[in-house]
Amino acid sequence: MSSELLDALTALEQQKGISRDVLIEAIEAALVTAYKRNFNQAQNVRVDINLATGTMLVYSRKDVVEEVADDRLQISLEDAQVINPHYAIGDVVEEEVTPRNFGRIAAQTAKQVVTQRVREAERGLIYEEYVDREDDIVNGIVERLDARNIYVGLGKVEAVLPANEQIQTETYRPHERIKVYITKVERTTRGPQVFVSRTHPGLLRRLFEMEVPEIFEGIVEIKSIAREAGDRSKISVFAHNDEIDPVGSCVGAKGARVQTIVNELSGEKIDIVEWSEDPVVFVANALSPSKVIDVQVNEDEKSTTVVVPDYQLSLAIGKRGQNARLAAKLTGWKIDIKSETDARELGIYPNENSPQLIIENLDEEELDDFDFYKEEE
Repeated sequence: MSSELLDALTALEQQKGISRDVLIEAIEAALVTAYKRNFNQAQNVRVDINLATGTMLVYSRKDVVEEVADDRLQISLEDAQVINPHYAIGDVVEEEVTPRNFGRIAAQTAKQVVTQRVREAERGLIYEEYVDREDDIVNGIVERLDARNIYVGLGKVEAVLPANEQIQTETYRPHERIKVYITKVERTTRGPQVFVSRTHPGLLRRLFEMEVPEIFEGIVEIKSIAREAGDRSKISVFAHNDEIDPVGSCVGAKGARVQTIVNELSGEKIDIVEWSEDPVVFVANALSPSKVIDVQVNEDEKSTTVVVPDYQLSLAIGKRGQNARLAAKLTGWKIDIKSETDARELGIYPNENSPQLIIENLDEEELDDFDFYKEEE
């Protein structure tokens, strides 16, 4: 029995990644249960497994007391010292009580308990593996679909892609490979439950980290993301090195890098704009591809009034207000867009802070911040 037990423990350790100590502890607990159940015993016992010899011995444990109240759990000091004169009050006396046919009964009874412990330990390992991968992107295979959810196989576990985390323009088919973003990992009675998303902004962030080495290495930083999954997204980027073009790094040669991400997201349009700590520049950039001729900032209300050429008004607002909505979410500023004609009629443009009135007083370096204005001119 020694070699069989040892081989079984070694195989489980290698295949399931569960330590031998955990398995031995589970077996010992199962054998204690088997002993009490099959031999109708209520005393305190422990089971000792000797892997070298393959033996399993049962020991009763009794506390040494002055006056015995329950002889199944206690032994008098006098009787204890007959066994060993060194025993004192408070010690524990152990005596082997292994039944003759214990091995056969224990093997039958312990099997189910050991299996359960192994399953629990395996679930714990899976949980620890995936809880460390929250907010990360993984590859999965669509396994099955029901009325609301899609179940994605991640290897050791099946993840849930809820209806509200699915891109509405996508069709998911069994056995299809997809990338998903892990949003949450929970412990349940049936094992770890992993929830994933295709709409989370974090998916877009991770895709750019995978495709753009400058982002992965920290040379270029993604400052913010605004996403309406399946339709359009905007991201703002910033380069910590002045010699690096953050937008160009993300777009790639002939648009190769961003096109890979667009393909992964089933054609979702992605606007990449340069971040600036100056809200005038940042808001103007965020409204790309629309041209902007003026941005007026209200710091107290964290709002802006943006003036665009008349023919650019619909482009600036976007279909169903999408461009303006995404720009506001990207920048964190409220954005009120006015056409040039309306702004002039309201007397809010031009004003002393409008680019066309101050641009003549800027030096060449400061002029770069007004590229959005100069392009329109």
